[in-house]
Amino acid sequence: MMRTILTAFTACCLLLLLPQSKLFGQELLTIDDAILIGLENNYGIQISRNVAEQADNNYSYGIYNFFPSVSVSASRSGQVSDSEFIAGGEERSTSGARSSNMNAAVNLDWTLFDGFRMFAAYDQVGKLRDLSDKELRLNMELLVANISFAYYNIIRINEQLKILENNLEVSRERIEIEETKLDLGSGSEYDLLQARTDLNADRAAYIRERNRLTESKIFLNELLSRRPASEFTVTDAINVRRNLVREELYQKIVTENTELAIARMQKDIAGLEIRQIRGERYPEISLTSGYSFNRSENDGGFIRFNETTGFSIGVSARVSLFDGANITRRIQNARINERNADLSLEMQKLRLESDFEAVYRSYLNAIELVDLEEENFLNAQQTLDIALERFRLGSISSLEFREAQRTFLQAENRLINAKYDAKVAETELLQLSGELAMLFINR
Repeated sequence: MMRTILTAFTACCLLLLLPQSKLFGQELLTIDDAILIGLENNYGIQISRNVAEQADNNYSYGIYNFFPSVSVSASRSGQVSDSEFIAGGEERSTSGARSSNMNAAVNLDWTLFDGFRMFAAYDQVGKLRDLSDKELRLNMELLVANISFAYYNIIRINEQLKILENNLEVSRERIEIEETKLDLGSGSEYDLLQARTDLNADRAAYIRERNRLTESKIFLNELLSRRPASEFTVTDAINVRRNLVREELYQKIVTENTELAIARMQKDIAGLEIRQIRGERYPEISLTSGYSFNRSENDGGFIRFNETTGFSIGVSARVSLFDGANITRRIQNARINERNADLSLEMQKLRLESDFEAVYRSYLNAIELVDLEEENFLNAQQTLDIALERFRLGSISSLEFREAQRTFLQAENRLINAKYDAKVAETELLQLSGELAMLFINR
C-alpha cells in the first residue's frame, strides 16, 4: 500500500510540473473546447449550414415572383440564292442574289394577379427558411449531446483505468506477501499461484479497458472531424448539476424545444400549401409588352429593303373552368396533410412529455445512487485496508482478501458509472429544454 501511495504522489508531482495545456505531450481537451471544435468542423453540421444557406437564398430572392420578367432577343441571318420569276409578263432571273434578315426585341411579362398564390408561395419559402434554421439547430444540439456523451465516457474509462492500476498494485503487493510467507514456511505454493493468476486477470482487464479508451477517443475525434489518431487528454472529473428544477425544465420544453418548433412549422407549411392550391381557382391576369425591330434586304426579290419597328402592349386573363376536379382533389389531400401535421405535432408533444418524465426520474435516481455509491465506496475502501492488514498478519486467507479486493473494485466502478449515468440524464434534460447547446450556438 505504501508503494501505491508513493506512485500516486510521484504522478501528481509530474502533473504539476507540466504545462496545463499539455499532459505528457498531449493536448488537454476540455468539454467546451471539444464542443466548439465539433460545431465548427463536423461535416454533418457543415452540410446542414449549406442547406440553411440555400433556404435563406431562396427566401431573399423569392420576391422575384412579384416583379416582371424582361428578356432581350436578337438574330441575324443571311442567304445567297439563284431565282427565276416573271414580272409584268417578262421573265427574269438572278444568280448569286444575297438576302439578309435582322431582328431584335425586348419583351416584358408581368403576372398582375394569380389568386394570391405568389403571396402564399413567398410565405412558404419563408417558413422553409425558418425550418432549415431549426433543423440546423437540432443537428447542432444532437452533436453537442453526442460530444458530451463521448467526452464523459472517456473520463469514465480513464477513472476505471486508474482503479485497475491501483488494483494491479494491490495484486502485486499480495504476491509479495505470499512470496514472503512461502519463504518463511507459513505460506503455500497454491496461494502464490492463485495470486499470480489473479494478477494476470487484473492485467487482462486493464488491457481491455485501455482498448476501450482508444476506441472512445477515435469516436470523439470522428465527431470533431479530426484525424482518428489525434492524441489528447481530458479533464478528470464528472461534475453533476444537482439543482435542475422540474417545473422550469418542463416550461422550457414547451417553449424552447427545437423538435416541437419544427413540428409547428411543418403544420404551418401544410396550411400554406392549401392557400396556393385554392389560388388556382381565381383568374390569372398578366401584362405583356415589348419593343421589336426587324430589317430585311433581298437583292433578288420584289422588295429589296424592308424595315419595321414597333411597340406592343397587351393584357391577358386566364381562368380554369373545369379541370376534372383536380383542384378539389389536391385541396382535399392538402387538408389531409395539414391534419397529419397537426397529429404529428400532438404526437411530438406526447413523446417529449414521456421522454421528459422518464429522463427526469432517471436523473433523480442517478443522483440518489451517486450518494449511495459514495458511501459504499468509503466502506469498501476501509474494508480493503483492514483486509490488507489482516492478510499481512495471516489472520485471513488469500481468497478472503481477494474477495475484499473485488468488492472494492466493484464499488469504485459502480460509483463512476453512477456519476456517468447522472451526467447523461442531466445532458438529456438540458437537450430537451433547449439549454444544452444555447451558449455554444449563440457564440
